[in-house]
Amino acid sequence: MSKYKIFETEVFVEDLKANLGSDYKRIVKKLSEQVYPILRESPFYGSNIKKLRGLKPDRWRYRIADYRFFYIVEDDLVIMIAAQHRKDSY
Repeated sequence: MSKYKIFETEVFVEDLKANLGSDYKRIVKKLSEQVYPILRESPFYGSNIKKLRGLKPDRWRYRIADYRFFYIVEDDLVIMIAAQHRKDSY
C-alpha cells in the first residue's frame, strides 16, 4: 500500500497546461504512470528528486527531461505546486 497521496494544486494544473505545450499529453501520462507511483512510495529520495535549499517549507523538485515539477510534503500528502520548463524554473 502506498504511504503518500498525491494532490495537484490548481496552480500546478494551470502550469501543466500553460508550460508543457506539445509535450502536455506525454508528460501528463508519464506523471500518472511513472512519477506518481514513485512519489507515493518515497517522495524524498530518487534519481530525479532533489531537495531545494533555503526554502521553507521544504520543497522538492522532480525532473523529467527539460521540465521541473515542484512539490512539498505534509504528513502523508505530496502536494504538487508548480510545473515549469527548465529555463524558467530557477
